[in-house]
Amino acid sequence: MTAETQLPQATGSCCSPTGSCHDSADTGAQAGAVTTVYQVSGMTCGHCEGAISEEVSGIEGVTSVKAVASTGLVTVVSGAPLSDDAVRAAVDEAGYELVGRA
Repeated sequence: MTAETQLPQATGSCCSPTGSCHDSADTGAQAGAVTTVYQVSGMTCGHCEGAISEEVSGIEGVTSVKAVASTGLVTVVSGAPLSDDAVRAAVDEAGYELVGRA
């Protein structure tokens, strides 16, 4: 193989700085999209991530949720700012505790 036929290798994480595995064209291209990151305690696995994502996705206006058990971070993209109380209620319903905004 020559250098011309090799593809450049990306360095670092495949995820964006917000923790999303999608670039900003996928999550932030919507006019007025708001991204908020929350700290949640109690997540330990993929099942936890799914439970939180499912509940938070049910909040009106939410377009994307990414929960990461290893960091305890939940990134939420919505059409308008969300009420912390609404997010807390959804996280509680899933069986976890919203610590606050990260």
